[in-house]
Amino acid sequence: MKNNIEKALFVKLTWKIISWYLFHGRKLPWRETKDPYKIWISEIILQQTRVTQGMQHYLNFIERFPTVEDLHNASNDEVMLYWKGLGYYSRALNLHAASHQIVEEYQGEFPTSFLDLQQLKGVGKYTAAAIASICFQEKVPAIDGNFYRFFSRIFADGFDISSPKAYSYFYELILPYVPEIEPGDFNQAIMDLGATICKPKNPECEICPVKEDCLASQIGKVDAYPVKTKKVKAQDLDLTYYLIKNKEYFLARKRGDDFIWKNLYELAPSIPDDWQDNIVSYKNIKHKLTHKNLNIDLYVVEIEDEDFHQFAKDASYIIMTWEESHQFSFPKPLEMVLELYSEVEN
Repeated sequence: MKNNIEKALFVKLTWKIISWYLFHGRKLPWRETKDPYKIWISEIILQQTRVTQGMQHYLNFIERFPTVEDLHNASNDEVMLYWKGLGYYSRALNLHAASHQIVEEYQGEFPTSFLDLQQLKGVGKYTAAAIASICFQEKVPAIDGNFYRFFSRIFADGFDISSPKAYSYFYELILPYVPEIEPGDFNQAIMDLGATICKPKNPECEICPVKEDCLASQIGKVDAYPVKTKKVKAQDLDLTYYLIKNKEYFLARKRGDDFIWKNLYELAPSIPDDWQDNIVSYKNIKHKLTHKNLNIDLYVVEIEDEDFHQFAKDASYIIMTWEESHQFSFPKPLEMVLELYSEVEN
């Protein structure tokens, strides 16, 4: 009897969630397909990007790389260029690496299970669950911040979501509510409820389809959930760059795979000591990354043509025009500097 009652409760809540989604779910281009490639691209873009910001990037990316084979055949620099403006460029590097896995190890066919999808570079449990449930009908919850928040509030559950055990705990909690048929709709419904109604701040409980089932709402403590005790403190990081230029060009180089801004292009981090007198201006730039507060000292250095070209040759820098800089992927704060000087020079 107890199991039957519990099952009925699961079905009731799930039915409300799915019904709401069918009428109120967001109309998005990647929801018009079951193609795992397109679902994968959309999920990676949306990992650290809002839908409104990521929409056009998704459309541009899919237009240029319509299949995993097209992505596999592209150069690393071109993939990075089409990721320009989204930030967190490691996502683009992982996408490109995973495309090589799919083409070379899986003969161009996507893995079809939650576990196998996690073998792809950059694909974690959430992304694997989203693809597996939407494209391959696997009954698995796609647990992200929306899931933690939504179900913490539904059950007024004080389990600490910053705990290493949070995923396993909520996986077991949520799994019974994931339907056997169209589990992807359920996962996307929670994504939409979390983004539009059950928001971190100022949730719109009055229009929530499961308000009557939400314990946190009933006891008036929605803002108390989810519980998260451990916060990562952002580190301060000082950087110095030199914009080395002459009348028409400036110097740049490609970064390596280590540290921040992997494989992006940057300006010179140092200059010869006897060039200090050639510094013509200075700008301090503050920029925040997820776990770092950047303090960038940027100096503009004007050099005569002979020294300019010799330094570029000796130190392996690329000589660029301001217009050409748009064809390379620079970190956002350096991109802003180049845009400013491009307007001045032109």
